[in-house]
Amino acid sequence: MASKTLVYVLSTFLFLLQLHLSAGQTTVVKGAYWFPDSGFPVSGIDSTLFTHLFCAFADLDSTSYEVTISSTNAVQFSTFTQTVQQKNPSVKTLLSIGGGGSSPSTFASMASQNSSRKTFIDSSIQLARNYSFHGLDLDWEYPSSATEMTNLGSLLTEWRAAIANESSSTNNTALLLSGAFFYNSNYYTINYPFQAISNTMDWINLMAYDFYGPGWSPNVTGPPAALYNPTSQVSGDTGVKNWIQAGVAAKKLVLGVPFYGYAWLLANANSHEIFSPANGVATSISPDGSITYSGIKDFISNNNATAVYNLTIVTDYCYAGTTWIGYDDTQSIYTKVTYAKGNGLLGYFAWHVGADKNFTLSRNASVTWG
Repeated sequence: MASKTLVYVLSTFLFLLQLHLSAGQTTVVKGAYWFPDSGFPVSGIDSTLFTHLFCAFADLDSTSYEVTISSTNAVQFSTFTQTVQQKNPSVKTLLSIGGGGSSPSTFASMASQNSSRKTFIDSSIQLARNYSFHGLDLDWEYPSSATEMTNLGSLLTEWRAAIANESSSTNNTALLLSGAFFYNSNYYTINYPFQAISNTMDWINLMAYDFYGPGWSPNVTGPPAALYNPTSQVSGDTGVKNWIQAGVAAKKLVLGVPFYGYAWLLANANSHEIFSPANGVATSISPDGSITYSGIKDFISNNNATAVYNLTIVTDYCYAGTTWIGYDDTQSIYTKVTYAKGNGLLGYFAWHVGADKNFTLSRNASVTWG
């Protein structure tokens, strides 16, 4: 009995020590996600503008619950770290698992049993090491019940313990552990497992965007990533405050900013303010209205569009004829990064680096943080 107690004490000590060491690794996050379908080559990333880059996405096998990488992406993923470190040897890379296109029910099923969580965890660590990543990033969108949130907490606790054990047994630096989470501390009234998140994660990426889009708010234009919103509680500031009020330290929070926007079809070309009447998606832009920042700048130039920055909401928009686009430009990014630093957050991240092909926003954000 005494020996079992000693083993437990030692393992707990190692776990807590690893948490302490891991927490001390990251002083700032200037991050961005990259994904292969963006068409932007990894070699084109100016990694000097970032401290962390997320390679998206690894998949979750719905039968085995192993983390896998498709054969189509294997080469790009396996050389990702080596490629981005050529320009910036100190940049850290994380393998992101899941994404908006993945199955939430598969994640829920995986997280519901100890055995399947272990399979997921062990395979994720092995993949990260095999592909030379410095960390792992969970993008489960989203746990949608109290039970699933509880299981998320179990997953994170066991994941961190496994990372600590792997590090101590191999003498490798512990892998970083982050996650892309809903902008608010609860997912439509279902609370996240705050204590487990605080105890286990190096930081969480708050997805403070996609608040408005023509696909789900077709009748009125809106700010896709409002920092403030006088008309509702849907804003980045509200989300940050809720996470902090829930007990998660500001230094665990990284504010998300979009390098893309959404285009609506105005109901009346002469009514072109924020929250103007709209007739859904501007399909001339794209089937769902989404458009990269680089594409928005081209649209403004090619159509002599009027561009406006709204200081109250902290958003940009432009319009030409009946096409109206909400997005973030340099002033919005500057204000948001200043907000993140001023409120003691760990940093910012962007979705996605390939949407800012000239690195206008990336450079603006990096210089703003300092």
